Amino acid sequence: MNKEKLLKKIQSAHQGNLFSLEIPKNTKEDENKIEELVKELEREGKIKLREYVQREYSVYLHGIIKYVSD
Repeated sequence: MNKEKLLKKIQSAHQGNLFSLEIPKNTKEDENKIEELVKELEREGKIKLREYVQREYSVYLHGIIKYVSD
């Protein structure tokens, strides 16, 4: 997964400017990559993360889409 794919998933999971998304993970490396991509999107000002929950088989994200470009 890359940053653009994650942003598209967030855009498709949004309700207004809020989003809630659960991303399946297979390995600890997947989890680390997702966390890194989310932090990068936050630094760029595209999202504001409210909740990041690491579950056994997935990562749950909840937040606000601050800026969306096509």
